[in-house]
Amino acid sequence: MAPHKKSAVAKAAEYSSLAMLLPASTFVGYGIGYWLDGRFGTTWLKVLFLILGSVAGFVTLIRQILRDSNDDGA
Repeated sequence: MAPHKKSAVAKAAEYSSLAMLLPASTFVGYGIGYWLDGRFGTTWLKVLFLILGSVAGFVTLIRQILRDSNDDGA
């Protein structure tokens, strides 16, 4: 059985959710780092977790793009 192709509307909805995921993951990463800085009395964890949150958002975006490009080529 051939895999079901997604409609353009379904893809647009997925990419819209990814557009919200990038700033949300960045904000959550910063929030975790900010909380840990307050807990441990440091100042650099918020920067580290800001970067980790941004990378996590971009990894999710790239995975989705690669998944969709593989679906189109099959």
